[in-house]
Amino acid sequence: MSTPPKRSAVESIKENSRQLRGGIADELARGSDHFSDSDKQLIKFHGTYQQDDRDARKDRHKEGTGKYYMFMVRCKIPGGKVTAAQYLAIDDIAGRYANGTLRITSRQGFQLHGVVKGNLQATIAGINQCLLTTLGACGDVNRNVMAAPAPFATPVYATLQELADALAAHFAPRSGAYHEIWLNGQKVAGGDDPDIEPIYGKVYLPRKFKVGFALPEDNSVDIFAQDMGFLGIVEQGRLAGFNLYAGGGMGRTHGNASTFPFLAQPVAHVALDQFLPAAEGIIKLFRDHGNRADRKRARLKYVLHDWGIDRFREVYATYLPFPLTPPRPVDIHGFPLFLGWQAQGDGRYFYGISIENGRIKDEGDFRLRTAVRVLVQRWQPRVRLTPMQDLLLCDLPAPAIADIEATLRDHGVLPPARLSLVQTHSMACPAIPTCGLAISEAERTLPGIIDELEAELRRLGLAQDKIGVRMTGCPNGCVRPYQSDIGIVGRSGDKYTIYVGGNLVGSRLNFELKDLVPMAEIVPTLRPLLEDFQRNRRDGEGFGDYCQRLGQKRCQDPFPAVPYINSQSPAGCKARPDVS
Repeated sequence: MSTPPKRSAVESIKENSRQLRGGIADELARGSDHFSDSDKQLIKFHGTYQQDDRDARKDRHKEGTGKYYMFMVRCKIPGGKVTAAQYLAIDDIAGRYANGTLRITSRQGFQLHGVVKGNLQATIAGINQCLLTTLGACGDVNRNVMAAPAPFATPVYATLQELADALAAHFAPRSGAYHEIWLNGQKVAGGDDPDIEPIYGKVYLPRKFKVGFALPEDNSVDIFAQDMGFLGIVEQGRLAGFNLYAGGGMGRTHGNASTFPFLAQPVAHVALDQFLPAAEGIIKLFRDHGNRADRKRARLKYVLHDWGIDRFREVYATYLPFPLTPPRPVDIHGFPLFLGWQAQGDGRYFYGISIENGRIKDEGDFRLRTAVRVLVQRWQPRVRLTPMQDLLLCDLPAPAIADIEATLRDHGVLPPARLSLVQTHSMACPAIPTCGLAISEAERTLPGIIDELEAELRRLGLAQDKIGVRMTGCPNGCVRPYQSDIGIVGRSGDKYTIYVGGNLVGSRLNFELKDLVPMAEIVPTLRPLLEDFQRNRRDGEGFGDYCQRLGQKRCQDPFPAVPYINSQSPAGCKARPDVS
């Protein structure tokens, strides 16, 4: 008889945490600058990660002062919807307790960086005071629920947002620990009751769980990267049901072949009134069958991969109160950015502002944070955060058009029409200096790489091609680099692995072009492939499609040399300094 595999250490921490309480309250009262190793795991469920300033490590080590601890605090905002008042409140908190910047995540949330432990309770309490929350934004639970962000005044878009809210509320942790620790300090009814989490159970999920709502013509949430995705089926202008996808995930570990990115697969079709029990069934399947021994293989994608889709469906059917219905044949084809000025359909308008790598900041003559604050105070719009880390100002009257663009211009911010397509279709994770998992730079260096790539694309006459570039400082893939036209993944120090062959809509994984590429060689490594693409592409063929047609071996082989005319980046372009 085989012995069950030993559970990971984190499983024991969760089980003995008294529904996520641990020693967090005591450690806050003690006033140290960081949490213990066990409570460091538990605070994730409350929406915060313990980090340290890696830029300061060397000097502090010389001085014998140890690490400079700080915290990232993440808001959980279903569908990325915030009111004007909430935006202004979060901006105030960023100035008072964090590093003076806001960061839009690739899951439609806000992150604050640089919060010290002494300000952590005030930060989380302040976020709750504006009727937002950080509960479940991190940890082994359902994370922020994504939804197509556009504020179009149609029954379809309105229903997607409503269902995202409903699902987020249904899967929020029920433990009273969050309110006890961060809000009022009073013990909440339920206490240590083992049945307080009817869906998650005492040890919660094996790992994080991600959900998104999309449409065939609007896959801006990257449904193929979600643990669970709902693809809307529209009939006569209304949402009639969903194709349910499961098993997506981008994370992997360098040198560990048993870990890999995986695209979500269609599992079933569910009627509109079945979506909640259908979602609960997937989560309970993951709860019961996910890997609790090896956290590197603890995501739902490995259950689906190891079982195969037929067995997955067979087991999933046992969790449903209705018969399993096959998914419908639907083509996913749209990936809109929603930038610039657009009509909502109700006589009002919205304006999409491109936010490079999601960082809302003031820096020299570039005063994006101030500009957005001025516009939100003046026009009181609803605000939407997009999966591409951009920001939409909604419910605007027609006279706002000229004012918004003038205000942006006066604060040194270019309107989207003045930006290159490769920039607006690029994303990076924060990486160094804040993220403890990062082994290379990303957010601070991608702008310089994009500047260089822009020059290459102009030289080749490819500036009007939509080419998605995503860069991460480690292989965990937070901004989904393994689906993109060009993925750049931190490998070691200033060296990266370059991937090509994905596409904008995210329906295809890319493949490795070259490993251990120094940062300065990233664009030169891509140059021969871009030149061949310019010469030999087929009509309507995108860069990722072209790479897939050639295949990995041909893309890796040397291309014939062609005369190269050096093209300098535009004046003023440079790598952006530290903002993390």
